[in-house]
Amino acid sequence: MSNNQIGVLHALDAAKTQWYHFTAIVIAGMGFFTDAYDLFCISLITKLLGRIYYHDGKVDKPGTLPPNIAAAVNGVAFCGTLAGQLFFGWLGDKLGRKRVYGLTLMLMVICSIGSGLSFGETPNGVMATLCFFRFWLGFGIGGDYPLSATIMSEYANKKTRGAFIAAVFAMQGFGILAGGIVALIVSSAFDHAYKVSPYILIKQKSTVPQADYIWRIIVMFGAVPALLTYYWRMKMPETARYTALIARNSKQAAADMSKVLNVELKSDEEKVEKIITAPSNSFGLFSKEFAKRHGLHLLGTTSTWFLLDIAFYSSNLFQKDIFTAIGWLPKAENMSATHEVYRVARAQTLIALCGTVPGYWFTVALIDHIGRFTIQLIGFFFMTVLMFSLAIPYNHWKSHNAGFLVMYSLTFFFANFGPNATTFVVPAEIFPARLRSTCHGISAAAGKAGAIVGAFGFLYASQSQTKPDAGYHHGIGVRNALMVLGAVNFLGFLFTFLVPESKGKSLEELTGENEEDNENEQTTSIEKVSAV
Repeated sequence: MSNNQIGVLHALDAAKTQWYHFTAIVIAGMGFFTDAYDLFCISLITKLLGRIYYHDGKVDKPGTLPPNIAAAVNGVAFCGTLAGQLFFGWLGDKLGRKRVYGLTLMLMVICSIGSGLSFGETPNGVMATLCFFRFWLGFGIGGDYPLSATIMSEYANKKTRGAFIAAVFAMQGFGILAGGIVALIVSSAFDHAYKVSPYILIKQKSTVPQADYIWRIIVMFGAVPALLTYYWRMKMPETARYTALIARNSKQAAADMSKVLNVELKSDEEKVEKIITAPSNSFGLFSKEFAKRHGLHLLGTTSTWFLLDIAFYSSNLFQKDIFTAIGWLPKAENMSATHEVYRVARAQTLIALCGTVPGYWFTVALIDHIGRFTIQLIGFFFMTVLMFSLAIPYNHWKSHNAGFLVMYSLTFFFANFGPNATTFVVPAEIFPARLRSTCHGISAAAGKAGAIVGAFGFLYASQSQTKPDAGYHHGIGVRNALMVLGAVNFLGFLFTFLVPESKGKSLEELTGENEEDNENEQTTSIEKVSAV
């Protein structure tokens, strides 16, 4: 430890992996479990919503959501998430990470329940109510991104910090998987209870009135894990880095971390005062000094997250459409409403189980060994190759479903053993404590802007060039849409070179918050050489 390093922060950096690390992972991770469940469960029920609320007995296909309604239902939560990431990211640096951490969770609980209770006299009224609650659900989810990442990075030791932050984010994989499993259980129960024939045989009667409960149960279940976690979030102490470096209360920081680490720590009031009053620690977000020190870093984290989420959310939200296009799922008219939910859920659960979840945990295992930068490059490279491999011989894959599914699962594997994890980890490490949550929120908001582009853009772009769905204009087709996603991934590969490697360094080393100390040490060394 250098002479000017704060003792409590050094203790955190040097601490061996302990029980509190795993407790923090679970508490922060359950938020991400809920986030992923809430964001992705909508893709399991959009076809059902179309059948229930937009049925037209005059046509030979089940009802579908009109284009503007489908875009709103799929994308409104991302709009809320983007706003929440910016707002709560800023608030986390102003009021403290812990003080706003419970607020985001309660917002998620209330809006998950509200989504399931959506009401209205007309179909559009029900969808408007659903969109209202999903916007504010997204707002709460948005706050979880910068707060969870920042809290975990500030609690972790420097040796395994990457694995701990990645483990929090990896809970997203289990959230996606849980969404599929819940949908499987609920749809299977209703399918067995109300046995009906496919739409092509009995049209309106293929959607039983009780099917309206299916989507409501699925979206409301998202409140359960969030509610179970609330008490433990409120019990967590504020991070030492916020308390010492921003709130300027080194005594409280030492007292809090003494309980967490089970060791006696002394406060370093003089060292804290020296560090926080140093010129190198006084610049703001919109200053020339920030642009000089961290401008390219922020460009790197925002651009790579933006590009990643275009591809990642396009692929996730519209899996069902891709599966139908290649013939893995039967056509909608050949299934009843409840059975369609079951088939879509089964397909997405298999993809999550085989590709999504393993990718996250490969990152957790290897991120502190091969580094964030390398994993991100590997991920973007293989996502590019796989997207082009799916797109170029697209007609071949229509008759080789198994091969397509293997390749498609691999794109999710390399997204998660790659940029989907690292874009979350790095912004929590490379920016100063007083701006860490804000900059992570900005980076994450750029990602959600990409998700919005993916959610709205892919919906229209993937429409057939010859026979688009009812209400849609002609698109470029799934094949060309996959080509575009391949190009997007390649751009992500290039922008990764703006992102620094943060493996094995303390947060203060990465951000330069101990820079004054380093300059003093260099000056002392020069004086000693001169004296000799």
